[in-house]
Amino acid sequence: MSMNVGTGGTEENEVMIDINTTPLIDVMLVLLIMLIITIPIQLHAVNMDMPIGNPPPPLIKPEIVKIDIDPQSIVYWNGVAVSGRPELESKMQAVAAQALQPEVHLRPNKAAKYDVVAGVMASAQRKGLTKIGIIGSEQFLE
Repeated sequence: MSMNVGTGGTEENEVMIDINTTPLIDVMLVLLIMLIITIPIQLHAVNMDMPIGNPPPPLIKPEIVKIDIDPQSIVYWNGVAVSGRPELESKMQAVAAQALQPEVHLRPNKAAKYDVVAGVMASAQRKGLTKIGIIGSEQFLE
Protein backbone atom coordinates (compact mmCIF):
# COMPACT_ATOMS: atom_id res chain seq x y z
CA MET A 1 0.00 0.00 0.00
CA SER A 2 1.11 3.49 -0.53
CA MET A 3 0.20 6.77 1.03
CA ASN A 4 0.03 10.16 -0.63
CA VAL A 5 1.82 12.65 1.62
CA GLY A 6 1.73 15.60 -0.71
CA THR A 7 4.11 17.26 -3.14
CA GLY A 8 5.73 19.49 -0.61
CA GLY A 9 5.26 23.11 -1.63
CA THR A 10 1.80 23.40 -3.12
CA GLU A 11 -1.32 24.19 -1.13
CA GLU A 12 -3.75 22.57 -3.55
CA ASN A 13 -6.15 19.95 -2.25
CA GLU A 14 -5.91 16.84 -4.32
CA VAL A 15 -8.67 14.34 -4.71
CA MET A 16 -7.88 10.99 -3.10
CA ILE A 17 -8.67 8.24 -5.61
CA ASP A 18 -7.71 5.22 -3.46
CA ILE A 19 -10.58 3.00 -2.34
CA ASN A 20 -11.06 2.29 1.34
CA THR A 21 -10.83 -1.51 1.64
CA THR A 22 -11.47 -1.78 5.38
CA PRO A 23 -15.28 -2.12 5.07
CA LEU A 24 -14.85 -4.68 2.28
CA ILE A 25 -12.56 -6.81 4.44
CA ASP A 26 -15.01 -6.56 7.34
CA VAL A 27 -17.88 -7.74 5.15
CA MET A 28 -15.78 -10.64 3.79
CA LEU A 29 -14.85 -11.75 7.32
CA VAL A 30 -18.51 -11.68 8.41
CA LEU A 31 -19.51 -13.73 5.36
CA LEU A 32 -16.72 -16.23 6.05
CA ILE A 33 -17.81 -16.67 9.67
CA MET A 34 -21.43 -17.16 8.59
CA LEU A 35 -20.34 -19.79 6.07
CA ILE A 36 -18.31 -21.67 8.67
CA ILE A 37 -21.21 -21.65 11.13
CA THR A 38 -23.80 -22.86 8.61
CA ILE A 39 -21.74 -25.82 7.30
CA PRO A 40 -23.09 -29.02 8.89
CA ILE A 41 -20.77 -30.89 11.19
CA GLN A 42 -19.35 -34.00 9.52
CA LEU A 43 -19.86 -37.16 11.53
CA HIS A 44 -17.33 -39.96 11.28
CA ALA A 45 -19.93 -42.63 11.90
CA VAL A 46 -22.12 -44.73 9.69
CA ASN A 47 -25.69 -45.00 10.89
CA MET A 48 -26.96 -48.54 10.46
CA ASP A 49 -30.05 -50.36 11.62
CA MET A 50 -28.62 -53.38 13.40
CA PRO A 51 -30.77 -56.38 14.25
CA ILE A 52 -31.77 -56.82 17.86
CA GLY A 53 -31.23 -60.11 19.65
CA ASN A 54 -29.03 -63.11 19.01
CA PRO A 55 -28.95 -64.60 15.53
CA PRO A 56 -29.96 -68.22 15.24
CA PRO A 57 -27.10 -70.72 15.14
CA PRO A 58 -26.20 -72.01 11.69
CA LEU A 59 -27.91 -75.23 10.71
CA ILE A 60 -24.73 -76.73 9.32
CA LYS A 61 -21.48 -76.25 11.15
CA PRO A 62 -18.91 -75.09 8.59
CA GLU A 63 -15.93 -77.26 7.76
CA ILE A 64 -12.57 -75.77 8.76
CA VAL A 65 -9.39 -76.16 6.76
CA LYS A 66 -6.23 -75.37 8.73
CA ILE A 67 -3.18 -74.13 6.85
CA ASP A 68 -0.12 -73.88 9.11
CA ILE A 69 3.27 -72.43 8.21
CA ASP A 70 6.12 -73.45 10.52
CA PRO A 71 9.36 -71.52 11.26
CA GLN A 72 11.12 -73.27 8.35
CA SER A 73 8.35 -71.97 6.01
CA ILE A 74 6.92 -75.44 5.38
CA VAL A 75 3.20 -75.31 4.58
CA TYR A 76 0.85 -77.83 6.23
CA TRP A 77 -2.69 -78.60 5.04
CA ASN A 78 -4.72 -79.93 8.00
CA GLY A 79 -1.51 -81.14 9.65
CA VAL A 80 -0.05 -82.83 6.54
CA ALA A 81 2.99 -81.23 4.88
CA VAL A 82 2.40 -79.96 1.34
CA SER A 83 5.19 -80.70 -1.12
CA GLY A 84 4.95 -77.46 -3.08
CA ARG A 85 2.84 -74.65 -4.46
CA PRO A 86 1.12 -76.74 -7.22
CA GLU A 87 -0.18 -79.28 -4.69
CA LEU A 88 -1.39 -76.49 -2.39
CA GLU A 89 -3.18 -74.74 -5.25
CA SER A 90 -4.85 -77.98 -6.40
CA LYS A 91 -6.19 -78.53 -2.87
CA MET A 92 -7.40 -74.92 -2.78
CA GLN A 93 -9.08 -75.36 -6.17
CA ALA A 94 -10.93 -78.46 -4.90
CA VAL A 95 -12.08 -76.63 -1.76
CA ALA A 96 -13.17 -73.54 -3.72
CA ALA A 97 -15.28 -75.71 -6.05
CA GLN A 98 -17.44 -76.98 -3.19
CA ALA A 99 -20.97 -75.60 -2.95
CA LEU A 100 -20.50 -74.63 0.71
CA GLN A 101 -16.97 -73.32 1.00
CA PRO A 102 -15.19 -74.26 4.22
CA GLU A 103 -13.48 -71.66 6.40
CA VAL A 104 -9.72 -71.46 5.86
CA HIS A 105 -7.69 -70.72 8.99
CA LEU A 106 -4.17 -69.58 8.11
CA ARG A 107 -1.74 -69.82 11.04
CA PRO A 108 1.72 -68.51 10.10
CA ASN A 109 4.63 -68.73 12.51
CA LYS A 110 6.41 -65.51 13.44
CA ALA A 111 9.71 -66.84 12.05
CA ALA A 112 8.22 -67.95 8.70
CA LYS A 113 9.26 -66.11 5.54
CA TYR A 114 6.91 -63.36 4.50
CA ASP A 115 6.93 -64.32 0.82
CA VAL A 116 5.65 -67.83 1.67
CA VAL A 117 2.76 -66.43 3.75
CA ALA A 118 1.92 -63.81 1.11
CA GLY A 119 2.10 -66.49 -1.59
CA VAL A 120 -0.37 -68.71 0.26
CA MET A 121 -2.79 -65.79 0.69
CA ALA A 122 -2.43 -64.78 -2.97
CA SER A 123 -3.05 -68.36 -4.11
CA ALA A 124 -6.15 -68.58 -1.94
CA GLN A 125 -7.49 -65.37 -3.42
CA ARG A 126 -6.66 -66.45 -6.98
CA LYS A 127 -8.41 -69.81 -6.54
CA GLY A 128 -11.58 -68.15 -5.27
CA LEU A 129 -11.53 -68.85 -1.54
CA THR A 130 -13.59 -66.21 0.25
CA LYS A 131 -13.65 -67.28 3.90
CA ILE A 132 -10.04 -66.78 5.01
CA GLY A 133 -8.94 -65.89 8.52
CA ILE A 134 -5.49 -65.37 10.00
CA ILE A 135 -5.14 -67.13 13.35
CA GLY A 136 -2.53 -66.36 16.02
CA SER A 137 -1.78 -62.76 15.14
CA GLU A 138 -1.09 -61.95 18.83
CA GLN A 139 2.43 -63.34 18.39
CA PHE A 140 3.28 -60.34 16.18
CA LEU A 141 2.47 -57.74 18.86
CA GLU A 142 5.86 -57.90 20.58
